[in-house]
Amino acid sequence: MQMNLIQGQFEKNDALHLITQFVHAKIRYHEDKIAQSANEEDIKMRENRIKELQRDLYELRQSLQHQDRALSLQAKIDIDGI
Repeated sequence: MQMNLIQGQFEKNDALHLITQFVHAKIRYHEDKIAQSANEEDIKMRENRIKELQRDLYELRQSLQHQDRALSLQAKIDIDGI
């Protein structure tokens, strides 16, 4: 099964807002899992993933800084096992 979450053309600020919301949701997910975990290895992996997401979002913001045209976004989730 596949869910189509985002598909279309967006102005820079709208595109960045959508992406930021998705990244923040993923960060909150990892933070919740960290709060529930006692496994040091799992916590470290999730902390590294949070840092990676933050870094990727920062780099995206930097690259879009001088962008003036609309952006095409597509976000899909493939769900196996259904």
